[in-house]
Amino acid sequence: MFDGSSEKVPGFVTACKLYIRMKMRRVVVEEQIQWILSYIQRGLADIWKKNTLEDLEGDSLEYETAGEFFADIKRKFGGEDEETAKVVEIKGIEQRGKTMEEFV
Repeated sequence: MFDGSSEKVPGFVTACKLYIRMKMRRVVVEEQIQWILSYIQRGLADIWKKNTLEDLEGDSLEYETAGEFFADIKRKFGGEDEETAKVVEIKGIEQRGKTMEEFV
């Protein structure tokens, strides 16, 4: 179950992606999203889930892929920690022994 805690976002997303790859590849995106939403409960995430369900049922919210939905979850609940981690990761990339700053 996912309650909206930012520290639980990576594990939740990874577990859902794995299950979708194993069991739901041929299932339409809307059903995949509904399945994901069924594991979102409690806290602020529950309020977000209700609003998202209403938007889905009213056809006012569409996702082309489950990946877009996961990106939305990360934006909403992931906080800035994930963004900071990605910036550090990018800055650490080296090519031929040189850092990104040396190329710029």
